[in-house]
Amino acid sequence: NALVGEKIAITSEKPQTTRRAIRGILNRPGGQLVVVDTPGVHRPRTLLGQRLNDLVETVLGDVDVIAFCVPANEKVGPGDRRIAASLDGYARAKKIAIVTKTDTAERDETVERLMEVDSLRDDWAAVIPLSSETGDQLEVLADEVLALMPEGPALYPDDITTDESLEDRIAEIIRESALSDVRDELPHSIAVQIEDIAAREGRDDLTDVWANVIVERDSQKAIIIGHRGSRLREVGARARAQIEPLVGTKVFLSLHVRVAKEWQRDPKHLGRLGF
Repeated sequence: NALVGEKIAITSEKPQTTRRAIRGILNRPGGQLVVVDTPGVHRPRTLLGQRLNDLVETVLGDVDVIAFCVPANEKVGPGDRRIAASLDGYARAKKIAIVTKTDTAERDETVERLMEVDSLRDDWAAVIPLSSETGDQLEVLADEVLALMPEGPALYPDDITTDESLEDRIAEIIRESALSDVRDELPHSIAVQIEDIAAREGRDDLTDVWANVIVERDSQKAIIIGHRGSRLREVGARARAQIEPLVGTKVFLSLHVRVAKEWQRDPKHLGRLGF
C-alpha cells in the first residue's frame, strides 16, 4: 500500500488476514513493479489454510524477486528460519530481506534484527530496513527491487494501480472492518460475499451494495451483530467510509450475517467463496 500510494490490500494485526494474491502496480521512470502480497506461510489447521499455502507456493514459483519480511520489534524465531530455508525451493527468484516497522523499534533493536536476518541466508540480494508508516527507505526498496527486474514490456497500463476487481476490493474492506476488535478464532472464521453492487435507479449519486458476512457458528453471528445490531452498524459505518471514495458516490450498504458451518473445512463452501 505504501509503495503504490493507495490502499490495495487490507491490513490487520490478526494473522492470516491476506487470503489472496493481491497485486499492486507501481510505475516509476525506470520501469514498472508488480508487487504481489501473498498470504502468510503457516502450519495449516484447515483446508482453507492448506489452499492458502498452495497459493503462496504457486506465486513464489512465478515471481522474479521474493521479499522476506521480518518486523524490527520481534526477534527472529523458528518459523522465520523455516520459511527462509524453504526459499531454496525457488531457485529462479532473487531474494531480498526486509526488516519492517523500524518506526516501532529502537536503533539497537533494528541493528540486532538486521544481523539476525542477514544470517538466515547467504544469498540475499539486499537487506533493507524500512517503515511503511513513515515512508523511510521505501524509495530505496523500490530502487533495489527495480534493479533486480528483468527487462521487458510493461504488464499493465500506467494508470492502473491494481488488477483487483471492485467487488473483491469492497468485500475486503468489509472484512477488514469486521475484523476490528474481534479475537480468538473468530477472525479466521469471517468471510465476505458480495451479492450485488448497483447504481440506485434514478440516482447517479448513490450506489447500493448488498453483502453477506459469513461466519461458522451461531455464537459468532451473535458477536458480529452485537447488542441490537450495534456492532454490525459499526462495521457498516467503517466500511462505508472507505467504499464511498472507491466508487465515487454515496453508498447504501446492506449487510447480512450468515452461518456456513465449518466453511474453512468444506470444499463446497470454499468454492462458493472463491478459494
